[in-house]
Amino acid sequence: MSHRMKERLAYHLNEQRQRIEYLKKHYGQFKVSEVTLDQIFNGIRGVTLLITDTSYVDPHQGIRIRDFTIPELLRVLPKAPDSAFPLAGGLYYLLMTGEVPDEAEAWEVEATWKERMAVPEHVFRVIDAMPRETHPMTLLSQAILALQTESIFAKRYEEGISKPAFWGYYLEDSLNLTAKLPVLAAYIYNRKYRHGRYIPPHPDLDWSANFAYMIERSDDPIFVELMRLYFVLHSDHEGGNVTAYSANVVSSSLADIYFTASAGINGLAGPLHGLANQECTRWLLKVLHHFGGLPSEEQLEDYVREQLDKGMTIPGYGHAVLRTVDPRFTALANLAETYFPQDQLYRLVKRVYAVVPRVLSSLGKVKNPWPNVDAISGALLYHFGLRQLDFYTVLFGISRILGVTAQTVWARGLYKPLERPKSITSQMLEAMIAQADETAPAPLASAPVA
Repeated sequence: MSHRMKERLAYHLNEQRQRIEYLKKHYGQFKVSEVTLDQIFNGIRGVTLLITDTSYVDPHQGIRIRDFTIPELLRVLPKAPDSAFPLAGGLYYLLMTGEVPDEAEAWEVEATWKERMAVPEHVFRVIDAMPRETHPMTLLSQAILALQTESIFAKRYEEGISKPAFWGYYLEDSLNLTAKLPVLAAYIYNRKYRHGRYIPPHPDLDWSANFAYMIERSDDPIFVELMRLYFVLHSDHEGGNVTAYSANVVSSSLADIYFTASAGINGLAGPLHGLANQECTRWLLKVLHHFGGLPSEEQLEDYVREQLDKGMTIPGYGHAVLRTVDPRFTALANLAETYFPQDQLYRLVKRVYAVVPRVLSSLGKVKNPWPNVDAISGALLYHFGLRQLDFYTVLFGISRILGVTAQTVWARGLYKPLERPKSITSQMLEAMIAQADETAPAPLASAPVA
C-alpha cells in the first residue's frame, strides 16, 4: 500500500489526538453555539455541531479542501503527464494527510489503487441479478455492500483488536474500496446503457482516466481531462451534508467502510442532495425544448420570472452556505470555454448565469442568487455524450467517497464516539416554552389542530 501516506497519517492523527485531549481537558465547557426552535424544526441547518478537518465551505471562497481553495488546489496538486488537472491519487493523499504530495507520493497512491482494482466476481453477479430498469445509484450502493465480504476491519474486529488499531484497518478497507470505484461505475454504466461487456482497467492509466477507458471514451483527451477535474471538484464538502453526515453516523457505530460508504451513497441519491445535477440538466434541456433552441436574454428573463411567479425554483441557483459563485462552477466553465465554447447547452448555461442572478437579486428573497456546481456539471457530461441523466449521481458518488473515506479514517483515528444526540417530544417543547414565556398559550399542547 501507500506506506508514505500511512506514515504521515499516523503522525498527524497522533498530533491531533493530543490537541483534542488538551481542548477537552481545559475547555470542555466552552459554548460553541445555541440551538433555536427554528433550527430544530429546519434540519438543524447552520448549527455548528461537527469537526471536519478535510474540508470547509467558506461563504465567500467556496469549498476549501485541507484549507486550499479550488484554484489553489488545482495549482498545487501533482498532475498526469500532459494534463492540466490533478491526479486523484494526489488529492487522496492530501485528504488523508493534510499534506500536499510530491509526484512520487501521488503516483504511489495511484499504484496502490491499481494493485487493488480487481472486483470479486460475486459483486458483478449482484449487479447482474437486478432488473435492467434498476436505478444506477441502487446498483452502486448494492455493489459497495456486496464488497463488505472483503472488509479487513470487520474480520480483525471479530478476532479482537484495540481501539488504536482501528484506523489502520479502516485505511486498508478505504484503499481497497476507492480503488474499485471506477470499475464499479464503468460496469454499471456499460451494463445499463451500453453493450454490457466488462472492460478491465488499463494498467498504464491513472484512476480518473481509467473510468474513461472502461466506458471506451479515453480516445477523447478532453473527456479524460473533464473526469480528472470532475472527481477533484466533487470529492469533499464538509461533514454536514447528507452524504458525509449519514456516513459519519453509521461509521460511529464501528460499521466498516463498506456499510459506511453505502449509507452515504443512499443519502446522495436523494432529490434534495445528489440528484440536483441531473435536475439542473433536465431543466436546461426543457428550456431549449420550450424555445426550440437557444433563447435570447430577454426571452429567458421572461421565462424565469414566469417560473418564479408560479412558485418554482431555478435548479442550480442558491446554496445553503455559499454567498458567491461556486468556484467549482467557475472551474468547469473555464474548461468548457477553452474546449467547446459553442456547445449549445453550455451557451445556455452562460445565458442563465447572465440572467438568473439579476432576476433573483431584484426579488430580494434569496441570500445567494449565484450558481453552484450543479448548474453546469451535467451540461458538460451531456456534451460528451453521457446523456443518461440518472447516471450523473454515480459519478458524483464515486468522487464523494474519496472524502467520506478520508473523514471516516480520521474519525476512527481520533476515537470519535458513537453519535447519539438526545431528542424530546413536541409536547415537552411546548411545555418548556410555556414555562419560560408567561405570554405563551397554556397549555400549548392542547391547542386545537386546524
